[in-house]
Amino acid sequence: MAACLKSQTVSLKGMYDEALSSFFRNVNTRTDGDSADICGGKIYSLKARALLIDMEEGVVNEILQGPLKDVFDSKQLITDVSGSGNNWAVGHKVYGCQYREDIVEKLRKTAEHCDCLQCFFVIHSMGGGTGSGLGTFVLKVLEDEFPEVYRFVTSVYPSREDDVITSPYNSVLAMKELSDHADCVLPIENESLFDIVSKINQMTNCGKLGSTIKPTSMVTSSAGGIIQSREKPFDAMNNIVANLLLNLTSSARFEGSLNMDLNEISMNLVPFPRIHYLVSSLTPLYTLADVNVPSRRLDQMFSDAFSKDHQLLRADPKHSLYLACALLVRGNVQISDLRRNIERLKPSLQFVSWNQEGWKTGLCSVPPVGHSHSLLALANNTCVKPTFIELKERFTRLYKKKAHLHHYLHTDGMEQSCFSEALSSLSDLIEDYNQLDAANSRPAIGPPRLKIAM
Repeated sequence: MAACLKSQTVSLKGMYDEALSSFFRNVNTRTDGDSADICGGKIYSLKARALLIDMEEGVVNEILQGPLKDVFDSKQLITDVSGSGNNWAVGHKVYGCQYREDIVEKLRKTAEHCDCLQCFFVIHSMGGGTGSGLGTFVLKVLEDEFPEVYRFVTSVYPSREDDVITSPYNSVLAMKELSDHADCVLPIENESLFDIVSKINQMTNCGKLGSTIKPTSMVTSSAGGIIQSREKPFDAMNNIVANLLLNLTSSARFEGSLNMDLNEISMNLVPFPRIHYLVSSLTPLYTLADVNVPSRRLDQMFSDAFSKDHQLLRADPKHSLYLACALLVRGNVQISDLRRNIERLKPSLQFVSWNQEGWKTGLCSVPPVGHSHSLLALANNTCVKPTFIELKERFTRLYKKKAHLHHYLHTDGMEQSCFSEALSSLSDLIEDYNQLDAANSRPAIGPPRLKIAM
């Protein structure tokens, strides 16, 4: 919905253009057999370039009965009935094997409709069985079948108060697959998303935004009322993630003076294969909420992007070590504005000693709907380490007691070594970040001075 809204706002004449073609096919549904793609001209029927997979059919059925029912091709859905029971092993080992051929066939069909396939986006949750298990199985399939195509993964990590008891197991088992098979991972936490949405609601209810919320606003509940803090506003939280992806792909969809391809992000921000977890921050935070939020001043927008309140992960990158940072700006912003703000912020940011100029910048001339400009910051920063340490501690508390382990070990193909290997992989990743922090904290040692005999 968000992609349709933003693309069609730019293409006011209802024409199928490059901005729409990145996310959607233009299909003539009146033709016999497979719907034929129409490359340009008038919009006939938009079909998302997406494959929806869920082993509990309720969520997909809800989409098919909602306002987006015509956007998703019914031939590009894979569902089951019983779900994965919050069990990574069921999602990965059972449903993965059962549906592999169907997944590969549908992926190939989707890829064949692309003129220039640049990357795959995998969007999944980490706490449940299908998202963690089957989600990472799909990631491995993509690596096997399309080894040259970049794999960007948006992973939603569970909160500390998650109601899935086995989520630490599922998340750590999934983390091993992410470290081994993804090119870039954008970790997001439910808790951070919920805090952002709560902040939007609080500001709105206090009247600080100076605007009214429409009944169909994306920060309202399905009943039409403003979401209260006791509810979990999943629609609004999902819209923030959609906003992240829209900003990430803006250079591929719109013109700009300094466009950035997705492969450039991986090339410039990932210095080591496994250190590919990028912390994302957005400003303004309210682009997809149907609220007339006053635009932030340009300089303030850059400052916001580095504050912990705008991170989609509970982290404070300003007090941790940067390996590299990308700034993707949209709107009427000049390159000189970018350079000026980078120079202004550099003294307060700690970059690794061997990459002091580790900035990558992109300028897209088309701003988000309702705003003059926006900024997405992607940071390869050691501030992700506390999230991984906390996840390891939660895993270890269960694993020491072998609690709930039998549910996993009863699954065909699942052995206890899978747990020890996943824990070892996460421990190694944490140690990699420890070494980066330790190396940068040591004083720089200059070349040995020449000793002159007296």
